[in-house]
Amino acid sequence: MLYEMPIENIYIDESVEDKEPAFKIASKFGISPKIISNKTLFKKILSSKESINEGKKNLLLTENKGEFIKKCPGTSYYTCCGYQIIHFAAFCTMDCSYCILQSYFHPPLLQFFLNYDRLFLELDEVFKQKKKKRFGTGEFTDSLIWEKYTGISKKLINKFKKQSSCVLEIKSKTVNIDSIKHLDHNKKTIFAWSLNTEKIIKSDERNTTSLLARLKAAKECESLGYKIAFHFDPIVVYEGCEGEYLKVIEKMFNYVSPKNIVYISIGTFRFMPSLKNIIEERFPNSKIPYGEFIMGLDSKMRYFKPIRIRVYKKIIDKIRSIAPDVTLYFCMEDDEVWQKSMGFLPKEKGGLVKMLDDSVIKHCELKT
Repeated sequence: MLYEMPIENIYIDESVEDKEPAFKIASKFGISPKIISNKTLFKKILSSKESINEGKKNLLLTENKGEFIKKCPGTSYYTCCGYQIIHFAAFCTMDCSYCILQSYFHPPLLQFFLNYDRLFLELDEVFKQKKKKRFGTGEFTDSLIWEKYTGISKKLINKFKKQSSCVLEIKSKTVNIDSIKHLDHNKKTIFAWSLNTEKIIKSDERNTTSLLARLKAAKECESLGYKIAFHFDPIVVYEGCEGEYLKVIEKMFNYVSPKNIVYISIGTFRFMPSLKNIIEERFPNSKIPYGEFIMGLDSKMRYFKPIRIRVYKKIIDKIRSIAPDVTLYFCMEDDEVWQKSMGFLPKEKGGLVKMLDDSVIKHCELKT
């Protein structure tokens, strides 16, 4: 079942020169759009006590005034994967309690950037360099919620297939893959899903698709020749969580062959202190902000390191028992956690960026 965006109002930024594409997108929602000043809409959302909820129902079709391609916002204290973000939209209609976007955007407001022709020009300049680069579209929004209305993922897949040095990762918690089923992707696109336990999906990932639906979509993409990735992030620590995550891993490998998985990332729940009040207010039944946390070097609250290592080791051991050769990596962890959980340091293999690049070269047949 395709994910439907629950939009109530659509606004077109008055500064958009060519408004025809905006009207076409609005027509797919069955909503008559209104021409409005960007500042006027921001004021409307900010004045609401339910600004996050309102932001998820109001869509602004506008232009990206900055760069479409951005570096992953890592930190020098933890090992970063070094991929490039494609910023074609902002915010998300799905509603995960732990989502940083709730406090990242001020105000949180759904935006889709109509001037993505400039994105393609930026990509052309990168492709000319013929250097290995990994791009992802799931940092500031979910990659696939827009697909039914804009076809942006289809456009990107068709763009990436024409070159041989870069790869595109499309990460999602939904299953809107109909538009990509019959594309010639030339192995330059990886489809990725964020996975969690049934308990966390039910309690803290509102309006997302089920675990089973995500795995079935991954299996279908695998059958279409796409390579696959999975992200266990955030791993949430609660009583009995280890056993439940191990069950998810078993299900994952029942649907997708290890030989077609480019990499699997893992990372425990971490959050800026300001997010706690938002979770408490918007998800009063959620238990996730009440774990054993300490402030990390990046000023985010993290589980105590021994807790992270204990959970990591069990998950890593399970994955390796089924798929010993699959590339595993941490999202934002330090050398001690790598050594005690993985048994090695990234620098021993040339660094995390090289580890991931090597796996992409192998699976996606990149050339430089």
